[in-house]
Amino acid sequence: MAFDIDMIRKVYAELPSRMAAVRSVLKRPLTLTEKILYTHLHAQQQIADFERGKSYVDFAPDRVAMQDATAQMALLQFMQAGRPRVAVPTTVHCDHLITAKDGSKTDLAAAISGNKEVYDFLASVSNKYGIGFWKPGAGIIHQIILENYAFPGGMMIGTDSHTVNAGGLGMIAIGVGGADACDVMAGLPWELKWPKLIGVKLTGKLNGWTSPKDVILKVAGILTVKGGTGAVVEYFGEGALAMSCTGKGTICNMGAEIGATTSTFGYDDSMRRYLIATGRADVAEAADSVKEHLTADPEVYANPEKYFDQLIEINLSELEPHINGPFTPDLATPISKMKEAAAVNNWPTEVKVGLIGSCTNSSYEDISRAVSLARQAVEKNLKAKAEFSITPGSEQIRYTIERDGFIEVFNKIGATVYANACGPCIGMWARAGADKKEKNTIVHSFNRNFAARQDGNPNTYAFVASPEITTALAIAGDLTFNPITDTLVNEKGEQVKLDPPVGDELPVKGFAVEDNGYVAPAEDGSKVEVIVSPTSDRLQLLEPFPAWEGTDLFGLRLLIKVKGKCTTDHISMAGPWLKYRGHLDNISNNLLIGAVNYFNNKTNSVKNQLTGQYDEVPKVQRAYKAAGIGSVVVGDENYGEGSSREHAAMEPRHLGVRAILVKSFARIHETNLKKQGMLALTFVNKEDYDKIQEDDVIDILGLTTFAPGKNLTVRLTHSDGTTESFEVSHSYNEQQIEWFKAGGALNIIRASLAK
Repeated sequence: MAFDIDMIRKVYAELPSRMAAVRSVLKRPLTLTEKILYTHLHAQQQIADFERGKSYVDFAPDRVAMQDATAQMALLQFMQAGRPRVAVPTTVHCDHLITAKDGSKTDLAAAISGNKEVYDFLASVSNKYGIGFWKPGAGIIHQIILENYAFPGGMMIGTDSHTVNAGGLGMIAIGVGGADACDVMAGLPWELKWPKLIGVKLTGKLNGWTSPKDVILKVAGILTVKGGTGAVVEYFGEGALAMSCTGKGTICNMGAEIGATTSTFGYDDSMRRYLIATGRADVAEAADSVKEHLTADPEVYANPEKYFDQLIEINLSELEPHINGPFTPDLATPISKMKEAAAVNNWPTEVKVGLIGSCTNSSYEDISRAVSLARQAVEKNLKAKAEFSITPGSEQIRYTIERDGFIEVFNKIGATVYANACGPCIGMWARAGADKKEKNTIVHSFNRNFAARQDGNPNTYAFVASPEITTALAIAGDLTFNPITDTLVNEKGEQVKLDPPVGDELPVKGFAVEDNGYVAPAEDGSKVEVIVSPTSDRLQLLEPFPAWEGTDLFGLRLLIKVKGKCTTDHISMAGPWLKYRGHLDNISNNLLIGAVNYFNNKTNSVKNQLTGQYDEVPKVQRAYKAAGIGSVVVGDENYGEGSSREHAAMEPRHLGVRAILVKSFARIHETNLKKQGMLALTFVNKEDYDKIQEDDVIDILGLTTFAPGKNLTVRLTHSDGTTESFEVSHSYNEQQIEWFKAGGALNIIRASLAK
């Protein structure tokens, strides 16, 4: 029986009546996205024809999921909320804190020992508040969600940007910060701006070397890293129906890389097959009974241009494998054009490492297709010229592929199997020699390839491809190798060609596992004690942020004017800093250390206006805080793209930054800033970015009449005594303005419980 089957059956039982109520108001055909959103409106939210991209709407998600790195801060906040138990089904997954170094067993043992304090904390908090706990080694959060919890037509939020992976099973699954998760766990409404809709019509059928990964690599090239911001991407068409459920998950997973709120597919036979194969025939049966509500109305897909704000059409029969990168996941190059692109851009073409797995591509189908190439390499006397590694998505996947002989085949080409965890994908990779900062190329089947993300080396050119193409390039050791047309020289000096990969959508013998790593919480956790040592350097109980002082802000200093791309990796690095995710003060020592200072083109080097000297960003900000001076961070386009980590919002808040002023925000980061009581502001005229000088003193005016849709004013006083002012805009609604005034959304929750 599936987890939370009673909840799922309740959702389906209420679906027909909820849909009838929606149709009585809207009186028009509905997309799948609209059906799921409307049937998950909070009880206090009236049905209306909400305006896409403008209306703020309250929802009631079915469940919450958290990975260990973000769960620490989310649960520290939840402990302040004063609730005895989570209001909706919730899980914690220990997947982020395991460093890939020597192999699965050794690495897992080292992580369990080194992170004992954090794991004990998460396990005890989960036990106390009724949260399902998945132990280290159980697998990556998104793979486990797909295998155990996702269900068609459901709505979930998760404290990781790749929560969107569950769209592969027909969910609306959205990445959020811990404060949002805290709201839902506390039984409160969850607010989201009603999204725009992007339709992607898939015609034809994938064949040969092309895989579902190539669909999203192509879409990323079309939409760019911010083209999906504020939108849900809904895939449909004959090509979607012919694709596996896990392939759909891959496509939805990387929707985070185009900034999309989420992506989804309608319920079909592939989802039914996957549910049954993963032990959830009961969910499939329940979904079958309401399947007309689990996909768009026929009129929508017949005339999609009438119902979507943007429409993209891709013929899968003509789609070519793509390789995206380096340094950004939207730089899309068809494999036939890679040789030319590499030469023009002077990319290093020797592939040093190939890595497959991660939450994006670790399904049985992915690994079975990759192993078919490894098997060919053995049979055709080829040796992998690059290092090669596999990161299974879950213990169930690892156990099953070992049973079916896949790991043995991979071992024959010299592969290393890492623990069932995020590992290299998020920078938890102790790559030998990375500290030398040498220029080199790696290819992986992960989702992100920002500079220094995987191995800490800013000179590593990371390219994203499917597991099949990654495996082929690792065998060839050459970025420009095109397996569709090119041959390789084997150990005997013969010219050999790799045949297209083949694999099984699902294991013929079924999935198997001995210990999936799940620990159920206590029925009554009231007597469970959660201990956080006051001397710990890994965990720190939170103190409420101060409320707004009720005045405009005067005498602020510029902390940094960021040049170019600034992701949450730049604002709050992962890798070795992950160990401090439960200790706000310690992790604040990585604030913006990866961002490029506009004035000197250096990272982690900004001018301290109190001394006139250049120093590290966190040190300068701590000096301002000690002097009682607030500051401003100025940024470029799509500021805060990437991970959902709310530490990127909490760190500047903790250290005394008062406002973030940018050309545009990524959705999750903007929400995280608002939740923490920060000012998230955007230039009305983007050219005003150029007016800000290094020694400026900054005032923010208009806060005493702060209101939705009403611009504020920024006044600059330059070092020569001259001043200039310009308007800045914001997207705060009335409730979010109250968050700002209270010093953060959590302060309002806490105050409501004190009454």
